[in-house]
Amino acid sequence: MPFMIGREPVRRTIKYLEAGSLVLKDAIQIFSINYNTHGIASSGIRNFIFWHLPQLMFKNPDVQIVTIKNRTPTPFVWCFYDNGKRMLVDVDSKNKDEILDHLIKVVGKSKEVLKKEAIAKEKKDNPANFGVGCEKNCACIIPGQLPCPAVVPLPFHMRGKTYLNKD
Repeated sequence: MPFMIGREPVRRTIKYLEAGSLVLKDAIQIFSINYNTHGIASSGIRNFIFWHLPQLMFKNPDVQIVTIKNRTPTPFVWCFYDNGKRMLVDVDSKNKDEILDHLIKVVGKSKEVLKKEAIAKEKKDNPANFGVGCEKNCACIIPGQLPCPAVVPLPFHMRGKTYLNKD
């Protein structure tokens, strides 16, 4: 598997990407990270970028994420909102977990909002849905559909064994 080559290839697996806990608010359009590639003050944000940036990008496909290297004496994060406002988050001398927790509190969606969005995404009230947990447990109950073959046998012209086996 060629995608499993390189430093810490687990970062490129779907299971790891889906495990990300930082989902940015809908109002954020640009998420900019400014840091240095050397120095102790930027070590936490470098680790954050290495471990959490792929998850952040996976969970927020509509947000432009920019990393700017070696342009600032201290690391920081800019969040640009759709109404023109922006927020500066100082990440100087923090480790990757402290940065993640702080960003979840400040610019991330709360767990309650994420649960409500997940429930709304399922849409169990759609009349076309059938199966376990829906209004109709089988497609044969829906008017205009064929009855279950276990109850009423299919006509011969609809069975594959009759029209495919013309010996």
